[in-house]
Amino acid sequence: MPSSKNDSTVSLKSDEQRKRDLIEKILILEEIERRKRENWLAQYHPYAKQKEFHTAGLRYRERLFRAGNQLGKTLAGAAEVAMHLTGRYPDWWEGKRFDHATRGMAGSESAELTRKGVQRLLVGTPEDRKAWGTGSIPKDCLVGWSMKSGVADAIASITVKHMSGGNSTLQFASYDQGRTKWQADTLDFVWFDEEPPPDVYSEGITRTNTSMGPVILTMTPLFGMSEVVRRFMSDPTDDRIDICMTIEDAEHYTPEERARIIASYPEHERDARTKGYPSLGSGRIFPITESLISCEAFKIPDHWAEIGGLDFGYDHPTAAAHLAWDRDSDIVYVVAAYKKKGSDISILGLSPTVAHAAAVKPWGKNLPWAWPHDGLQHDKGSGEELAFQYRKQGLKMLPQKATHPPHGDQIEGQGGNGVEAGLAEMLDRMQTGRWKVFSHLVDWFDEFRLYHRKEGKVVKEFDDLLSASRYGMMMLRFAKSKRDSESFDFESAVFTPSVRGMGY
Repeated sequence: MPSSKNDSTVSLKSDEQRKRDLIEKILILEEIERRKRENWLAQYHPYAKQKEFHTAGLRYRERLFRAGNQLGKTLAGAAEVAMHLTGRYPDWWEGKRFDHATRGMAGSESAELTRKGVQRLLVGTPEDRKAWGTGSIPKDCLVGWSMKSGVADAIASITVKHMSGGNSTLQFASYDQGRTKWQADTLDFVWFDEEPPPDVYSEGITRTNTSMGPVILTMTPLFGMSEVVRRFMSDPTDDRIDICMTIEDAEHYTPEERARIIASYPEHERDARTKGYPSLGSGRIFPITESLISCEAFKIPDHWAEIGGLDFGYDHPTAAAHLAWDRDSDIVYVVAAYKKKGSDISILGLSPTVAHAAAVKPWGKNLPWAWPHDGLQHDKGSGEELAFQYRKQGLKMLPQKATHPPHGDQIEGQGGNGVEAGLAEMLDRMQTGRWKVFSHLVDWFDEFRLYHRKEGKVVKEFDDLLSASRYGMMMLRFAKSKRDSESFDFESAVFTPSVRGMGY
């Protein structure tokens, strides 16, 4: 039967209605997308390492978020700054909070880099003012701004609406302007994106001394063990923390993408750009991939020889390393490590010698201990040699300081104790698969990554565990298995090297 005129009208109306419905859906989706763009902060869900960084702000005033390139360190910094400016903290937030409008400063190496990095992530694309409000600061909180002269589209300061009803302010600065540009009235927080010069960093701390507010540093350490990096990595305190995020912690990359990114960098830059380790370039003493020496922990066989190495601390930590030696294959394993400052122990009212000795005794009651030449120094308080003090605490200290094996007509103890010879042997063992380290010894690997030369000379800093390991290796010929040590008389010990596998 042919369709009636009314049927055609109904069909036409249905088509028009469908078009209107489609347009309405498109408009709704566009509005949803606009609201997302203009409230980026509500969409921020940190990775585990980013959340660790944020949470640490509740306890630590100074925080270094050390990471490789494009892993999310600056993003995390921008998110936290936006929260402090707006007072909009998400339900998962466990870090520092402000219940009032705040004053802060943020910046990077130059005005141009501040504009491209910090400003872009906080406010939006600098060149497109219509997009301002699509950064981490929600558009409905962005009250106003003032522009910087001399740099196109660069903001000097912004005003941000805070949940308390007041207005927060944030000033933008750059390191190349010098420390005076970072001088301001009291601030609630400071954010440094990438490494600042020491005087600029110090100025940032000074501006927050009254408020005791956060001093945030997000960076890829391409300048090596600089003064600022060393502040965090070599001198942590109860008010300062170093958090490192590697490419393995960046959840937006697949394993295949991670492998391609790592391979794209020159070998001497890989650790800095993908793991956040300070770049030491060709100055690294052990330019070895960690996977070549790292191994999972296992139970040491009773017939393997063992020895401890002790590095005495004065103005640096005391450190100890426990070595196990598979004499048949001539492989040395670092199986345990200990590192502690005497000042940290003294605060608890303990004698450092007593505490250090007690910490390492469980490694073996008859474990032989190698020690350096400064163990012959006398303690000002007791007048006793350091090595003797540890012997009194029950450690089986070898009767003489650590030396290399004798050669030719030399007698035992005349082999010398040169650092370079020891480092050369350690490197040779690493390169030939004869030096392994249990993978859970985080402190040991931290030192390994940073050990370097400057102008050809070994930088004797942050090397306590490596030194202890070197002393133990130098005296491997006196390592004893558990069965050997049961009949070993340490009190009247004479030098009877364990020569099997050493080639002597």
